[in-house]
Amino acid sequence: MDIRGKKISIIGAVRSGIGAAKLAKKFGAVPLVSDSSPKDKLGKSISVFESEKIAYEYGAHSEKVYDCDFIVTSPGVPSDSPVLLKAIEKKIKIFSEVEFASWFCKGGIISITGTNGKTTTTSLMAYTLNMAGIKTYAAGNIGDAFSETTPLVNENEYVALETSSFQLDFTERFKPRFALILNITPDHLDRYHNNFDEYIESKLKVAANQNEEDYFIYNADDQYIKANLKNKKVQRLAFSLKDELPAGAFYKEGKMFFAWSGTVEEVASVTDLYIKGEHNLANALAVLSVAKLLHIPNQKIRDAFSSFKGVEHRLEFIRELDGVEFVNDSKATNVDSVWYALRSFDKPLYLILGGKDKGNDYDRLKDLVKKNVKKIYAIGSSAQKVYDYFHTIVPTEIKDSMESCVTAGRKEAEKGTIVLLSPACASFDMFDNYEHRGKVFKEAVNKLA
Repeated sequence: MDIRGKKISIIGAVRSGIGAAKLAKKFGAVPLVSDSSPKDKLGKSISVFESEKIAYEYGAHSEKVYDCDFIVTSPGVPSDSPVLLKAIEKKIKIFSEVEFASWFCKGGIISITGTNGKTTTTSLMAYTLNMAGIKTYAAGNIGDAFSETTPLVNENEYVALETSSFQLDFTERFKPRFALILNITPDHLDRYHNNFDEYIESKLKVAANQNEEDYFIYNADDQYIKANLKNKKVQRLAFSLKDELPAGAFYKEGKMFFAWSGTVEEVASVTDLYIKGEHNLANALAVLSVAKLLHIPNQKIRDAFSSFKGVEHRLEFIRELDGVEFVNDSKATNVDSVWYALRSFDKPLYLILGGKDKGNDYDRLKDLVKKNVKKIYAIGSSAQKVYDYFHTIVPTEIKDSMESCVTAGRKEAEKGTIVLLSPACASFDMFDNYEHRGKVFKEAVNKLA
């Protein structure tokens, strides 16, 4: 798309906004970045804009925002925010940062979405393809913003793109070569008018523009995905932990298989996969599907699966102290992630739970908590809600800081148990993001005598 001379307003001045502004300028457009945050929260961004000679404003969105050819919005800006609603009233086109960046990407896009598992799958995808000699960048919600990565990608290279529902909002022509939906469970409903159908519709946009040249890979075990398949032009493959499939990847009796064009072959064993848990097995099947379609040899796939150690803040082992393990699962920002985490261990757990609530329904965790958890430390703005739900099921105590949770775990946990941070909530009540929360947990653990 030729954007030379176009006036582009970019809403949001952090990671995605910086990338979009630099990309717009690179291709000859005139960007204006607008953010409602105060100046003291945008120091790093402002220094970039000034060095790049990019116009910006902060503190509020002025009328200058609407003097443009179109708007690019960052995923952190809600679709019903006043600045975007006013733009819609003025009939100004709005595109997401992912959509905008995709216009200039010369390589293939592997877009990975789903409620849970995106970061691990994106990381494993990039790792596997790079191990096989196919240059692949990890971007989107992981690593650099897509708009920062796009200029680096050449033909015959790929971007493994972690794509949230927020990034899929305001997409119009986004068309990945491979679109993956890992799962769909209720999450972020505060951004979708507490309407689960709206959230599902947003996720399905990942495949909306694909055609017969492209591949759509989805979780056949997920009832919400199966009930909402719409695009019939694309080549569909599924993956499953439960059923043998005519097209796609499936698990059976400890083995991972791939079926395509009337043939079925064994590709790897579950013992080849270093990262454990059935959710990671499902993630691996999704990666396996793309790897086989790109004709990567089975041994290369096995080598990658056996050497990939996982991602930071996702069931990350920190240390063992006097027989007690400390595990950081700060990226578990919804109930479904915690459900998978609780199923991943065969030792009793001391669970740190809570943060900024997103409308959590803890019924899904009730049986697993009763079975696997010895005590809950409730934290953050949702601590009272956590306490009210769980205190009649297992001992539950409200704590005022991450450090106090870790100290209590050190004192109370017995040999052969695990202190697990898996909060089921967003982090913004106490921390900058889930990475900051995980870092504070790890620092507290590593300070223990």
